[in-house]
Amino acid sequence: METIQISLAAARVNAGMTQEDVARKMKISKTTILNWEKGKVVPSFANLQMLSTLYGIPTNNIFLPSKST
Repeated sequence: METIQISLAAARVNAGMTQEDVARKMKISKTTILNWEKGKVVPSFANLQMLSTLYGIPTNNIFLPSKST
């Protein structure tokens, strides 16, 4: 069976959360969430696990965009 991947932004929206909601729950800045979603910065594995829990999807279903150069 094929794994469906979803972007960080889509996962957040599907979970009914704003960037501000996620930032507050993770105790990080909204800018950090934006940078992860835009692919400017890759979240650490610990942060990815927390996002997975917040969004209610497995980590391997989260698509991370390539880091922009």
